[in-house]
Amino acid sequence: MPERIESESRKLLGRLRDAMAGDDPGQARLDKITHLIADSIGTEVCSIYLFRDEETLELCATEGLNPNAVHQTRMRLGEGLVGRVAQRRQIINTANAPQASGFRYMPETGEEVFSSFLGVPVQRLGDAMGVLVVQSKEAREFSADEIYALEVVAMVLAEMTELGAFVGEGSAMGARHSQPSMLRGTVAQEGVAEGHIWLHEPRVVVTNPIADDPHREFERLTEAVEELRVGVDKMLALAAVDKEQAQVLEAYRMFANSKGWMRRMEEDISNGLSAEAAVEKEQSLARARMGQANDSYLRERLADLDDLSNRLLRILTGQGSDTGADMPVDPILVARNIGPAELLDYGRSLKGIILEAGSVGSHAAIVARALAIPLIVHTERATLEALNGDHVMVDGEQGIVHLRPDDTVVTAFRDKMAMQAAAVERYASIRDKSAATLCGSFVSLTMNAGLMADLPSLEGSGAEGVGLFRTELQFLVRNQMPRRSELSALYSRVLDAAGGKPVVFRTLDIGSDKVLPYMKPNDEPNPALGWRAIRVGLDKPGVLRMQLQALIRAANGRPLTVMFPFVAQYEEYTQAKAEMDKAMARERRLGQVLPERISVGAMLETPSLAFAPTKFFEEVGFLSIGGNDLKQFFFAADRENERVRRRYDTLNVSFLSFIERIVERCGQTDTPLSFCGEDAGRPVEALCLAAIGLRSLSMRPASIGPVKSLLRRSNLEDVRKVIADARHRGDMNVRPAIMEYLRQQG
Repeated sequence: MPERIESESRKLLGRLRDAMAGDDPGQARLDKITHLIADSIGTEVCSIYLFRDEETLELCATEGLNPNAVHQTRMRLGEGLVGRVAQRRQIINTANAPQASGFRYMPETGEEVFSSFLGVPVQRLGDAMGVLVVQSKEAREFSADEIYALEVVAMVLAEMTELGAFVGEGSAMGARHSQPSMLRGTVAQEGVAEGHIWLHEPRVVVTNPIADDPHREFERLTEAVEELRVGVDKMLALAAVDKEQAQVLEAYRMFANSKGWMRRMEEDISNGLSAEAAVEKEQSLARARMGQANDSYLRERLADLDDLSNRLLRILTGQGSDTGADMPVDPILVARNIGPAELLDYGRSLKGIILEAGSVGSHAAIVARALAIPLIVHTERATLEALNGDHVMVDGEQGIVHLRPDDTVVTAFRDKMAMQAAAVERYASIRDKSAATLCGSFVSLTMNAGLMADLPSLEGSGAEGVGLFRTELQFLVRNQMPRRSELSALYSRVLDAAGGKPVVFRTLDIGSDKVLPYMKPNDEPNPALGWRAIRVGLDKPGVLRMQLQALIRAANGRPLTVMFPFVAQYEEYTQAKAEMDKAMARERRLGQVLPERISVGAMLETPSLAFAPTKFFEEVGFLSIGGNDLKQFFFAADRENERVRRRYDTLNVSFLSFIERIVERCGQTDTPLSFCGEDAGRPVEALCLAAIGLRSLSMRPASIGPVKSLLRRSNLEDVRKVIADARHRGDMNVRPAIMEYLRQQG
C-alpha cells in the first residue's frame, strides 16, 4: 500500500482511543467523545442519541446543545431528522435543517440557532444502536471526507457500545444483552421449552477497532483474504458435484476477489480502523443494504457477502466456531439458518430451536418435527440479541421467544409448562386405551415419522401405527443419492421397530421447498405448484423404481403399505401403480421374498383429485388427505406466506363441506380414508374431522394424547349437529359454535 498522509479520521480515532483508555464511567466517556468530535470536525454541536427501546431514541450526550436536555429529550423512531436517520439507517446531510422534510423542533435543546445537520446511523451488523449528529450555525453541507470520518467514528461507537463502554443510568445506557427481550417469530414446530442459549455460530467480537499501524493492518488483511480465497477454492473443488453449493461458492469467490471490496477495506484501514473493524464496517453496510433490497437475487448475494465477511473475521480474530464454551445441559439452539444434516448432528440434545431465517416447510422444520423439538423461524434479531448461556423460554404455541425473562414471565411460563406436564401425565393414563367416543365410534390415531429416532414414540404415545413415514429425509441429509441396499436396510429397521403395527411409507416427496442437495435446482416461479413429488418420480422413474424395490425387499414377506404423494389426477396414480407392479414382477423374477400383502394408496393434496372418476376411488387401495397442502390450494393461500396463511381456518364451513364430500365419495366405494397433517393433531380440529366422518387421523406423537383425551369425552353426533346448525345459520366458520359447545360441556 502506498505511503499516505495521516488522515483527519485517523487523528480523530487516535484521540477517541485515548478518551476510551481511562476508567471513566460511561457518561463521562460519552461526554468526552462528543467534545473531541466537535473539536476535530470543527462544528459547534456533536450529539449522541442511543435507543432506550426498539422505538425510542434518547439524547445521551451532547457538546453544544443545552446540557439539561441530556436524558430528557426523546423521540420516536422516524420522528424528526434524528429519528429518520435511525429508521432508514441512512445519512442525512442538509445545509438548512429547519426546512428539511421531517424536521422536528425540540425547544429544550436550544438547537434552533444551528442550520446545518449531519446525522450518521450508529449500527453494528444491521443492529441499529443510535445516531451520531454534528450541527453548525453556518449553512453548509458537510463534505464527503467529513461524512466518511463520521461513519468511521460511528462504527467504533457501535463496537464500544456492544462491548459495554457506555454503561450508565437509564434504559438507553443499560448494559446490552442484559435486559429482558421478547422476540416474535413463526411457529414451525409446536411445543414449549426452557433452557439456555447455544449459538450455532458464535458472533465474532471485535475488541480492537482502532489500530496504530495501518501498514501492519493492511498486511493482516491481505494475508487473511488470501487464506479465505484458498479456502473457498478448496470448498469449490470439493463441491464439484453439488451444483447449487458450487453456485454459492462461485459467488463467494467473486466477492473474495472483488477489488472494490478490498479497496474499501483498505480505505477504512488507512483512516485508522483495524483490519477486523474494516471488515465489520463493510459487513454492516452490506447488512443495511440487505434490509433495503427488494430484489431477491440481490438479497441472496448480499447474504453471501455477509457470510464471507464472517469467515474473514474468524480468520483475523482467531475466533472459530469452537469458542471453548461448554454446551449447556438444556441447549436452545440459535442460528440464522441451519441445514438438516447439521440439525441431526445435534439430535435430541436440543430443547428448542430459534432461527432468523427458515420456513415452516424447510428441511430444518421437517427434522425438528421428526425430533419433536419446538422450532420458531423468522425470528428477527435472534443472533444479535442472544448470547451463549442466556436464559431463554420458547413458546412454540404462540411463536414467542422470551430472552433473559424477568421473574413475572418465568413464573407464568413455568405455570404453563407445569399445566402441560400435568396434562401429559393425564394422557399417559389413557395411552393404551382406544379413542372411543361417547357415542360408540372408534377413531384410529396414528403418528407421523421420518427418522428411526421417531419410532420409540410409537409405544410411548399410544399410536396405533405410523400413518405417514416420510422417506425424503434420508435423501435430504446426505450429499449423494443413497443406495438401494442402504434404503432397504433402513426401511427394514423401521418395520422391525414398529413391532407389527402398520407403517405407511410415503415415496419420495421432493421439490417445492424440499430440494435434494445433489439435484439441479429448478428455477420455477411457483415451486409449490411445480415439478414436485410424484411428478418428479414419474418423469425420473429410476429413483422411484429403486425406492419401490428397496421397500419390497425391506418387507421381506411382511405386509407393505406404500403411498404416492401429491397425486393430482387419476392417470398419475395408474402410472405410479404400474411402476409398483413392474417392481413386484422384477423382484419375483429375481427370486426375492415378496410382501405377504401389499396396499398402494395416494395422498389427496389437490382439490382436483376429489373430483376424479369413481373408477379411481374403486381402484386406489386407500387415500390420505394431506391437510397442509390441500388447505393452501383450496384457499389459494401459500402456507409459507405469513400474510395470508393464517387468514384461513380448517373449520371454515366451505373447507369442512369439501372434506365431507371426500368422505362421502370414499364411503360410496368403501375406500379407506385418513387425514394427515398439522390439523389432525389439534384436538378441536380433530374432533370436527371425526364428526364429519373421518375415522383415521395421523399426527405428531405428542398430539395423540390431547386428541384422544377430547375424543373420549365427546359425542360425535352432538358435534355433528353443532356443525350442521352453524352451516344452516350461514356461519362462515364453525369454530365459535364448537368452542361454545365445548365450554357448555365443561
